[in-house]
Amino acid sequence: MGHEQAIASEMNAQEAGFGFAPNHDETARLAFVGALKKFANFNVEGRVAKLFDEELLPAHIAKGNPVPQIRKQAASLIEDHPLYQLWGSLTFHSQNLMWDAVQVTTDRTLDAQIAQYQATASSGDAQGSVALSDELLVKAPVATTEIHRQPGGYWRETRADDLEAALNYSGTVELYRIAKGMAAGDSPPDDAFGRFVSGVAKKYAPDLNPTAILDMGCGTGEQTLAYKRVFPEAEVHAIDVARPFIRFAHANAEDAGVAAHFAEMDAGATTYEDESFDLIVSIIMFHETSKAQAHDIMKECHRLLKPGGLALHLDVPYQPSQIPLIKQVTNNWQVRHNGEPFWSGFADLDMKEVAINAGFDADSAFATYEAVGPAAYHFFGGRKAS
Repeated sequence: MGHEQAIASEMNAQEAGFGFAPNHDETARLAFVGALKKFANFNVEGRVAKLFDEELLPAHIAKGNPVPQIRKQAASLIEDHPLYQLWGSLTFHSQNLMWDAVQVTTDRTLDAQIAQYQATASSGDAQGSVALSDELLVKAPVATTEIHRQPGGYWRETRADDLEAALNYSGTVELYRIAKGMAAGDSPPDDAFGRFVSGVAKKYAPDLNPTAILDMGCGTGEQTLAYKRVFPEAEVHAIDVARPFIRFAHANAEDAGVAAHFAEMDAGATTYEDESFDLIVSIIMFHETSKAQAHDIMKECHRLLKPGGLALHLDVPYQPSQIPLIKQVTNNWQVRHNGEPFWSGFADLDMKEVAINAGFDADSAFATYEAVGPAAYHFFGGRKAS
């Protein structure tokens, strides 16, 4: 690309509106990191699985040893192998490269993004709203964890009205989906997963016409917009414990012309009144919180739902019954070394049982799987008795 084309590319990114906007060179760097992560996740990890299944496991059994039944037993067969260690090294360092790459774009655009948020928040003519809480206390271990090894975590603030953590996170979302083989098509819209969840909601509760929707753990809020677009008559609320994310989500929604109400709030202990919502949703939230918090959140869903309302949560499809033993081993490596400390704990939970214990009837509680593109996701929740 020539110099003039590069300038035009950067200007187009800047004119695109609020949000993470890499220029030409930054986009190329992100594409390289995404390709590297995908290579580690598929090519190298695939070779690790083949090594385990075709060489190490048969050799172990041939010596008269019992077949491994749990991931700890399987891990002992492969953790010292150079190929497994190569995979771990590539995975770890590609994560470093990812955060380095998105930081470049964030550093270049941060001041302008903050100025746009401030103008939006003070304009007085917003379609939606933003509410921050100085009383919110985010508890350990969630508060003390750098999820995905994001530097400083989701809560880092170093300036007034800071958006740095949110911009960095937003820059990785689609890259993660591609690297994990979970992209919803070749060029999905920004709110593709929110639309997917909306479609599943209609499938599970075809008679439900929600007038009030709550998106829990909304992150940077791109998916929240889908619920207003799919259910235009509904009032849409969204919460997260990360203040920079809530700021970002509000400015992004206003820039998109979508009315949504964002609040800094704990999904396990909200301040909403009983029976406030017809539909409560989340996307990839539960595996980023503790087991104890997962129970609290599901109980809060039951409290907040109106009679007949639906709680519908999407998360990672890595339950032990769904994946081979070697995949459980590599996933547990992510838990120990790559910023996913709650992953295995969530995967081991029976979310239908969690929903029943939270108050949902056994007949209405569910934990199942739904496919989108090449991937299937774990869906769980329930309908509140009428």
